[in-house]
Amino acid sequence: MTFQRALAWSITWIGLSLLVALGIDYYFGSGPAQAFLTGYALEKALSIDNLFVFFMIFSYFGIKREAQRRALNFGLLGVIVLRGILIFSGMALVKRFEWIMYFFGAIVIYTGFVMAFAGEHSFDPSKSRIVKLASRLIPVSKSFNGSRFFTVEMGRRVATPLLLVVVVIEIMDVLFAVDSIPAIFSVTRNPFIIYASNILAVLGLRSLYFLLVKAHDAFRFVKQGIGLILWFIGVKMIVPSFWPNVVISNTLALGVVISVLIVAIVLSLMIKKPETNAA
Repeated sequence: MTFQRALAWSITWIGLSLLVALGIDYYFGSGPAQAFLTGYALEKALSIDNLFVFFMIFSYFGIKREAQRRALNFGLLGVIVLRGILIFSGMALVKRFEWIMYFFGAIVIYTGFVMAFAGEHSFDPSKSRIVKLASRLIPVSKSFNGSRFFTVEMGRRVATPLLLVVVVIEIMDVLFAVDSIPAIFSVTRNPFIIYASNILAVLGLRSLYFLLVKAHDAFRFVKQGIGLILWFIGVKMIVPSFWPNVVISNTLALGVVISVLIVAIVLSLMIKKPETNAA
């Protein structure tokens, strides 16, 4: 996928999301539409950091660009199903145990702190327990078979490294959802809006991934920006327990998410990464 095509698809998915927001506004009112836009912007921002991890996984396994697209397609299909299960499970927990929102808020704040100060792209696939566990559970060939998920070695059908990558992506997304799904609960409890905003953000991930690969420098400080966003959302979740009369509106939350992302991207473009001179 070329940069121009990735940009066009990204704009298309964002445009579709805005049309959905207009439809929600028409049928259900401005409040739900604003909650959808806030949730969508939040999930889109959090997904950017996930894509850096996917990029490192592809690089570690030596997945070629044409095969990366196939892996992302199947990986995102699984993500759509898993997100639905996690969202409705989380909703059931919140309805039964209201106090769990404060626990979720603490998780979100902690994740934001880690993102802001953990350093640039700290994930190392060679040391990941998830990668090691998946490698043990799935008999994997050492060689690829084009963009296929299976191959035959010595009369035995085994998986190629490409299938292992898809499995790792699915597991990683479950871990990513631990902070992204609780964060959107601070915006709305409507399961339709939560799921719709999640899925529309997920559907645009493939084109966003190829944009990230082509315009890597534009995302240099986005990880720190996402950390700040998570701090804000975590505070939004916890504040009612201390000051019941203080309500952080979704209008303010949407403004904060978009503003922080814009500032992070502008800083990434203005402040170039220092070049290291070889000794």
